[in-house]
Amino acid sequence: MIIVTGAAGFIGSCLLGRLLETGHTNIIAVDDFSKSSKAANLLSKNISAFVERSEFFTWLESKGTEVDFIFHIGARTDTTEFNMAVFDELNTGYSMKIWEACTRLKIPLVYASSAATYGLGEFGYNDSHEIVEDLKPLNPYGISKNEFDKWAIRQTQTPPFWAGMKFFNVYGPNEYHKGRMASVIFHAYHQIKETGQVKLFRSHRPDFKDGEQLRDFIYVKDVVNVLMYMMEKQPESGLYNLGTGKARSFVDLAKATFSAAGISPQINFVDTPEDIRDKYQYFTEANMEKLISSGYNQEFYSLEEGVLDYVVNYLSSKTCL
Repeated sequence: MIIVTGAAGFIGSCLLGRLLETGHTNIIAVDDFSKSSKAANLLSKNISAFVERSEFFTWLESKGTEVDFIFHIGARTDTTEFNMAVFDELNTGYSMKIWEACTRLKIPLVYASSAATYGLGEFGYNDSHEIVEDLKPLNPYGISKNEFDKWAIRQTQTPPFWAGMKFFNVYGPNEYHKGRMASVIFHAYHQIKETGQVKLFRSHRPDFKDGEQLRDFIYVKDVVNVLMYMMEKQPESGLYNLGTGKARSFVDLAKATFSAAGISPQINFVDTPEDIRDKYQYFTEANMEKLISSGYNQEFYSLEEGVLDYVVNYLSSKTCL
């Protein structure tokens, strides 16, 4: 029995699909299923049971000894939400309860952390435990993720295996419901279809040209590959970066999206909103040495390969993974 929290969401639903494809049949989906905006992500997926997020721990008390693995992907991910109490409850507190249950029931655990924990990157993007206490996330979401990472690495009582995955800029099918929080690729594609052009943020730093701000964009299919590896191989417990290790510019992203859509590039630049300008990241790139050293050897999609697959096979046909 495998549990996936956040099962109706972007990454969780893609992971569910992969688990089913690879022959896992006893899968428990945990989420807030009252949100119909995500319903399409679960269509045609043969799930053994659906458990409401609010009822999960009661359910786990009666079924916990049957559980083989938990993927805790569910979280409040809105970086524009500034009510810290929301994150304390749904991210930090909820994750602590899952950790404690996995420890008591001896269930291996993989949970979703975030590259948002790195803030402006003052300490680099190295998933070493030594820098976690010093990190300075830029918003309550990142703070909540880092608070749980700090708490996790201090614990002496742990699940038999655990890994906190620091997701970088994930894009791909099943993110349609995320609104403003959907990937730049999702928004760029729809801008192209509606207006024939893409708007990118202008640079407000002299060392970066307009649109040359850099991010580590990772296709959700690669994310799922790594999550499956973590379950199957269970390397050394700890925090792991989950990006490609290759930063790419927003201009590269826009050009790849235009190419996949079969339209000539037309890129316009607009000022970065002043309310986020001082917190805007100009560079992120995952140090992937820890994951690769653990034995992971699959090639990652390039930005062009991932965008092409996303646009041609999902966005253009409005289908889910």
